[in-house]
Amino acid sequence: MSVGINTPRDADAYARQFAQLLPKGPAWNFAPDGPFARLLAALATEYARVDSRAVDLIEEADPRTTLELLPDWERVAGLPDTCTGAPDEVSERQVALHQKIAGIGGQNRAAFIEVAARLGYQVEIIEHRPARIGDRVGDDLNGEDWAHAWTMKIRPFEGYLEESTFLAVAEVGDRIGVRLRGFGALDLECVIRRLAPAHTTVLFAYEVEPSADFWFDFTQ
Repeated sequence: MSVGINTPRDADAYARQFAQLLPKGPAWNFAPDGPFARLLAALATEYARVDSRAVDLIEEADPRTTLELLPDWERVAGLPDTCTGAPDEVSERQVALHQKIAGIGGQNRAAFIEVAARLGYQVEIIEHRPARIGDRVGDDLNGEDWAHAWTMKIRPFEGYLEESTFLAVAEVGDRIGVRLRGFGALDLECVIRRLAPAHTTVLFAYEVEPSADFWFDFTQ
């Protein structure tokens, strides 16, 4: 059954439509609460249910909105993987799925910026190069290894980065191996490292507003 713009999607609308499609004449003049009317109502309920499920299928066909078919989508896409882990929130699973399905590849700035945007991050890519004779004063004196290095600079902005994406601030008593960084996007780092050209080294930099450990009032 096709779902069109004018297709009724509730039982009452289907019942009215069925009644309008009946032949005309005294033989079809049944009481509104009679057995035949109840039969039409029962048929209308089932048609409305099937119609509603057809509309749901439109949402399920989109990885960004799927709910019931989300586990099947994830199975086909190979999720969860080492980068996404197993998030509890459905919205996070949908983002990971969309990233996996919509990614078409590419090894240029625009491709990596788009990947980051689909994960909810605003980034800037900085490409490095070794130092050369003729460089200007103030240029970085990079060695030859920097020929294949690039940096992804991640800018936090309201409405995208959630607290759950940050690394915990290192504290006294942390286990050996805990990363000494107070801000991070582990899912993004994993995805970018997986997509980066094999011969390159990708670095990650984070824009964070510094907070003072001590405050002195020099006006006194």
